[in-house]
Amino acid sequence: MKSPVRKMFDGIASRYDFLNHFLSCYQDVLWRRYCCKSLKKMMAADVAGAGETAEGGVNAVVAKIVPRNVRLLDLCGGTGDFANTFRKIFEGGCACKCSSGNASSQNGTARGFAVDPAVIGDFSYGMLAEVKPKKINAHAVQLDAMKMPFAERQFDVILNGFGMRNVPDARGALLESYRVLDAGGYLCVLEFFSPRNLFNKFFYKVLAPLFIPVMGAFFSGKRDAYEYLVNSIIRFLPVDEFCKMAEECGFEVKKVKMFDGGISFGVFLHKPVSAA
Repeated sequence: MKSPVRKMFDGIASRYDFLNHFLSCYQDVLWRRYCCKSLKKMMAADVAGAGETAEGGVNAVVAKIVPRNVRLLDLCGGTGDFANTFRKIFEGGCACKCSSGNASSQNGTARGFAVDPAVIGDFSYGMLAEVKPKKINAHAVQLDAMKMPFAERQFDVILNGFGMRNVPDARGALLESYRVLDAGGYLCVLEFFSPRNLFNKFFYKVLAPLFIPVMGAFFSGKRDAYEYLVNSIIRFLPVDEFCKMAEECGFEVKKVKMFDGGISFGVFLHKPVSAA
């Protein structure tokens, strides 16, 4: 039997991208781009560091962990926007000042990074049905983020854009992401976390309940879905508690980026090389 939340997302799938962009004034596009550019810089830096330690015999290990063909999972990926942005950024030019012999540019990309056909995983079939018209080089897979149908260490990068708070058990989703992520890999969580400062509390508890459900109802006819959106943010973890949970699950917190005064955050998590 289809859950109420899954049914809700199926019902707004056709207007999901438009309303995301409209309600955020297209800031969500910039947030995704920033996250993907940061991931590219981090991975290019890993490659450069491998070159510097080649004499110590570490190069071969890190070269395996930082592959030139990136295996990507867009988890809670919806219509595939995050995966599509990732591919454009990763295959669109060098992200760092490359030194000769280390992170050299090949075919216009940092160390020749390329992206294998992505996996876009989501529990909503309606959302995944919107992937095909975009002609993204990806496989759409309906799945449970807390129990994924993949073997261990299948991916080098996992993206999770605005989906972690919709999972019934965030810790379970983090542990499962850790399991399917290869050693040295990255999990990037772009999310609306529970507000803590005065600006965020005013925005999410006063302004957002007034205009987000109204706009959502006007454009999609699904007011309840956008009331759920606001309430899910208020009920979710604050970003500092989420980072602590991620560390308890084995991740290293590499970076936390606050966007627009804390309306959203990008959390960059790394699975240690020692986990190999």
